Amino acid sequence: MAVRGSLPYHLLICAISLFFIHGDSFYLPGVAPEDFQKGDLLMVKVNKLTSTKTQLPYSYYSLPYCRPKSIIDNAENLGEVLRGDRIENSPFVFKMREAQMCNIVCRITLDAKSAKDFKEKIDDEYRVNMILDNLPLVVPIRRPEQESPTVYQHGFHVGLKGQYTGSKDEKHFIHNHLIFTVKYHKDAQTDSARIVGFEVKPFSVKHEYEGKWNEKTTRLTTCDPHSKRSVTNSDSPQEVDNKKEIIFTYDVQFQESNVKWASRWDTYLLMTDDQIHWFSIVNSLMIVLFLSGMVAMIMLRTLYRDISKYNQLETQEEAQEETGWKLVHGDVFRPPTNSDLLCVYVGTGVQFFGMILVTMIFALLGFLSPSNRGGLMTVMLLLWVFMGLFAGYSSARLYKMFKGTEWKKITLRTAFMFPAIVFAIFFVLNALIWGEKSSGAVPFGTMFALVLLWFGISVPLVFVGGYVGFKKLAIEDPVKTNKIPRQIPEQAWYMNPVFSILIGGILPFGAVFIELFFILTSIWLHQFYYIFGFLFIVFLILIVTCAEITIVLCYFQLCSEDYLWWWRSYLTSGSSALYLFLYATFYFFTKLEITKPVSGVLYFGYMLIASYAFFVLTGTIGFYACFWFTRLIYSSVKID
Repeated sequence: MAVRGSLPYHLLICAISLFFIHGDSFYLPGVAPEDFQKGDLLMVKVNKLTSTKTQLPYSYYSLPYCRPKSIIDNAENLGEVLRGDRIENSPFVFKMREAQMCNIVCRITLDAKSAKDFKEKIDDEYRVNMILDNLPLVVPIRRPEQESPTVYQHGFHVGLKGQYTGSKDEKHFIHNHLIFTVKYHKDAQTDSARIVGFEVKPFSVKHEYEGKWNEKTTRLTTCDPHSKRSVTNSDSPQEVDNKKEIIFTYDVQFQESNVKWASRWDTYLLMTDDQIHWFSIVNSLMIVLFLSGMVAMIMLRTLYRDISKYNQLETQEEAQEETGWKLVHGDVFRPPTNSDLLCVYVGTGVQFFGMILVTMIFALLGFLSPSNRGGLMTVMLLLWVFMGLFAGYSSARLYKMFKGTEWKKITLRTAFMFPAIVFAIFFVLNALIWGEKSSGAVPFGTMFALVLLWFGISVPLVFVGGYVGFKKLAIEDPVKTNKIPRQIPEQAWYMNPVFSILIGGILPFGAVFIELFFILTSIWLHQFYYIFGFLFIVFLILIVTCAEITIVLCYFQLCSEDYLWWWRSYLTSGSSALYLFLYATFYFFTKLEITKPVSGVLYFGYMLIASYAFFVLTGTIGFYACFWFTRLIYSSVKID
């Protein structure tokens, strides 16, 4: 039976480790190099079974693979649990720099249920993931082109489907013989070495032996280290069926490498086509920067001319009727409809912005290496919790500007509304995963830890921020409002709120959709994503784009004497989330091969959460840009 530690305890350790890192070392806890002498034991660990067709991870021992005497789970952080990682010990034991041939792991006889389980996993193209010295197992695939680099796929397939010669019936075959290659970098001065690569070549072999089976004395005729007979192909594959006998074996090879320990992850992080990635990023960057420059030039020149004209007219005391955006100066800062809800969304957006900004800074500094499994998700969750302080402050401050008095109500809604919606969707999705008996289902202990973080830390911090924002800060009205609101004239078709909002969301989405492709690929096709430098640049472009397109449309709106800009500014840039969800739908039907309805529901459920979060983030950026813009222009003109 697996032994699992206390999740709240591991959560506490993870939180402490973010702030206390040993001062004598530049390595993060758990990712420091380890030196091995010749003959040292190397413990291979197994991780979850994964499939891009189902997106439902399963524990390695959910299939009747060979088991050690006792199964022990590694200590997991919160991020690993949420990712569905289940890292456990295995019966595979290596000795450093000592080759092994045809090691027998175990022999099993399949019954109807175990044969069915193997067949289902083979049909769904499940892969077996293993870990050695914190390096994931990969399968090298050499392309036919000589100049093309070797491609590495994570994990090996459970098995494959095929036909016997002369037969039309499709059979299932299992990969029961593994040839492991451990690459190491040897120290020139000492005899120690560090592991820099972990590869495998899987084969399906119907092993044979003479006489009765004995675990200690039986020698295989298909794979024998004494006669130097090794497995080189799968000409006689091992079929999966009821009452079939399967013998699991493995070889271990050690290969010296020039790759140093500090560069051993380069193989895993450079799996995508770099040229396409570079071209896409640079192309997107140049287009967005060009459009942003044009928008900025137009806005600066137009605004300068308007302000000069208005001030000049008042100086010369020309009694002319005011037109354009100045005409609504008495209504532009009138509190909008549903102002309470706007305050809540703005505060939540500030919380998201702070979380993403600090996370990217940590990633750029190298603190979120993929070798630290679950670290990225753990940091994001903890930062979300602690950024509740800024959420309460922002929502309460805006609420006070709207002449609100019940700041506790606003603070409560800020602390509960967005997390409650996300938690409700997540709970339903988790119930579906639980129903599929997948290891991706979050245990109730972890659910309790999440609720504890929410109620125990986030909510109090939101309240503290709300108190500071409402009680301790005096906010002056930007501009006095008229007692009776002006009537908004009839708008042209191109100034229709729905039309302008949908148009405004295109440009921010265009700034990120190329990088979004790589992010979706890393999440749903189980690849590593560690190009945070590019991502940070794209994030900055997103901020500038959201701000500028919102300011432009806000300016046109005010020029048409429509002063209801509060919500429209939020929805203008926030509408990019709609395009994100539409692109996720396009990605689902063109790039993924998901077949199960449950997996489809999981995909769209998680993408709905991501789109909702993107809406809150981009909407808040656009709102604050427009708020700054309106205060700036109305404070620059002389108003009687």
